[in-house]
Parts: sequence; structure tokens; C-alpha cells
Amino acid sequence: MAKWTPKHEAPEPLEGPVVATITGGTVIWFVLFLAQLPFYGWYDDHGHTWWLWTCLAGGGLGLIGVWYVRRRDAAIKRSRAGDASSSYAGDAS
Repeated sequence: MAKWTPKHEAPEPLEGPVVATITGGTVIWFVLFLAQLPFYGWYDDHGHTWWLWTCLAGGGLGLIGVWYVRRRDAAIKRSRAGDASSSYAGDAS
């Protein structure tokens, strides 16, 4: 069986407000957790407590995601600034 190989280049990744998107998703997960928390007894009686813990895990993982994308954006900005300053220094000489 032959291995499949792509016939065209992969598109460039989409760039956008990544930090805002991840932060918004994280807030939604925490709000969902807090909204379900008063009904813990019902969830426990019906065996659905995993819904609460899923929301809490989503919020916790979202915090890690916010930390990650903020560092990523900072690294991209540093890289672009370094590229701009090196090309500017090359023009001056």
C-alpha cells in the first residue's frame, strides 16, 4: 500500500486575536462551572457530576492556554522586532 503524500502546500496558519479568543473561552468554561454549582445535588443524584468537573477542567486548561498564547505572542513580537532591527542595521552600513 502506497503512502499518501499531499499534492499541494499546506496553507499558512490563520492569525487573529488568539489571546482574546482563548480568554473568552476560559471565561465561558468558568461561568458554566459556577452556573451549575448550585445544582450539585441534582447532578450527584443523577450521576452527572462529571459535567461540573468537565467545566472546571476546561477553565483550568484554558488558564494554561492563556499563559501559553501570551508567551507565544510575546515571542513572535520579539522575533519580528529582532528581524526589523537587524534589517535596519544592515541598511545603515
